[in-house]
Amino acid sequence: MRKPPHCRFITLRREGLAWHLSFNRPERRNALNHAMMVEIGDAVERIAADRTARALVLRGRGGAFCAGGDLGAMTNMPAKPRKSSDPLVASYRTFGHVLARLNRLPQAVISVVEGPAVGGGFGMACCSDVVILHRSAKFGIPEPRSGFIPSQVLPFLVRRLGEGAVRYLAVTGAIADAKAALRLGLGQYLCASEAGLERALNTVLRDIGKMEPDALATAKRLTLMCATQSDKSVMDRASVELVRLLRRPEALAGMQAFLQKTPAPWAGG
Repeated sequence: MRKPPHCRFITLRREGLAWHLSFNRPERRNALNHAMMVEIGDAVERIAADRTARALVLRGRGGAFCAGGDLGAMTNMPAKPRKSSDPLVASYRTFGHVLARLNRLPQAVISVVEGPAVGGGFGMACCSDVVILHRSAKFGIPEPRSGFIPSQVLPFLVRRLGEGAVRYLAVTGAIADAKAALRLGLGQYLCASEAGLERALNTVLRDIGKMEPDALATAKRLTLMCATQSDKSVMDRASVELVRLLRRPEALAGMQAFLQKTPAPWAGG
């Protein structure tokens, strides 16, 4: 991967096996504007192409994960054209493309959530493979209270939480705290302190480092297929992928390492 570009609204760094992407608008609780969405999308594309990386870690600076769309920017929208289609439709649709790419990233995606994760922040957490929750984490769909909707995140919320939970949040504006998020299956770790977050993150990264990268990406891809394709289609594809993986030298080395109770060649590498 090329050197990370200079970004205004996010920071991006490589540390060991993982890329760390931090939302960097703490003065706005890391609320999303269009430029920030573009920066996140560009970073995700770059990371997808970096096959030496095993994981992407998402988190927000200043004690907030992401407070959804920036209302200040949204209230200053340009006038609607009289005869042409509204250009804002494509602008907002951009974030849906970013979420879809994040959701199918071949690397593992980990969200470390502190404070608010609503709207787009909620969506990015639902596109993650692992969510580590600080006790301050809060999730919700408050947009209808202000007269609009979280248009691009809904498919990802429903697939992660189920239709019933999302319908309740959408029509009441209720906020799910960290314990509720854990019960709903959104999070896997609940931490009471910053030190606890770091310990949980290190544990997850260590576990991911033991996974063979191609096998991890394939298992993730097949899991995502289950939401949109028939059981037969998934199992047909899975049998082809299994044989492909087994015929590689990595699988032989991994099985031999397991039998000999030694680390696999890629473990932690």
